Amino acid sequence: MSSANMTIFRAYAQKSNPASLPPSVLLSHTETCLTVFDAFPKSIFHFLVIPRVRPPFNVYQLANLRSLLKCEKNSAKELLTDLSREANNVKKMIESEMLKKYGFKWEIWMGFHAVPSMEHLHLHVLSADLCSPRMKLKKHYNSFHPKLGFFIHLSHVLSWFDADSSYYKTISQLKKSEYEPLLKEDLSCWKCDRNLSNMPKLKSHLQEEFDKLSDQEKAKAERKRKRADDLAHTSSPQTSLNNDDSPPDKLVRESEEERGPHSD
Repeated sequence: MSSANMTIFRAYAQKSNPASLPPSVLLSHTETCLTVFDAFPKSIFHFLVIPRVRPPFNVYQLANLRSLLKCEKNSAKELLTDLSREANNVKKMIESEMLKKYGFKWEIWMGFHAVPSMEHLHLHVLSADLCSPRMKLKKHYNSFHPKLGFFIHLSHVLSWFDADSSYYKTISQLKKSEYEPLLKEDLSCWKCDRNLSNMPKLKSHLQEEFDKLSDQEKAKAERKRKRADDLAHTSSPQTSLNNDDSPPDKLVRESEEERGPHSD
């Protein structure tokens, strides 16, 4: 990968007007960060939230998570909290698109690579499926496996700030010698822990797992629709006359459909 490609996120973060980025790159931006489409998505939905270069930080302090955690602790936490807020906005957008395209929502991960391949801090926000034509290599997969440890969940990073100072000092070093070997771990399904011998078999298995989830959610939605239909048929207005022939009372039971959709 060329040095220009390695630092493309830094170039985005230094733009005075992120809106000048093409819509194929930029999803959204705020005063403090911007969200871009991952050019090589490793899941069905995959975005990157990038902090803009603004005081009190410079480009070198924002090179990666390790460099950020060397900065003043409260400032570092504030920046990560800001990224978290924006990531949650992105999560809502993804969930809306999930419902529109697939009819159901599934889990979304937010986290950092312990040893990133690209310059400038970036938070991954991706759907929990790891189904993508771009998922080709073992190191790609293991870098996003949610249990291996190379992919560090944002919630875990934020919890470090409340930990003992000695623990924070140690964990924030993010030593390459401890994390890079994780990329060579045997392939296993992140969902069921089944071991797979190669990437084609893993990719096929992951697709099967997602298809199974999709079928389950479709069946659940169909059961919910039938319950709503049954309830609507049994809750038609009923009337009764009092002895003095006063107007009948309507006994209307609100259906699930009238209450609006809800998720299981």
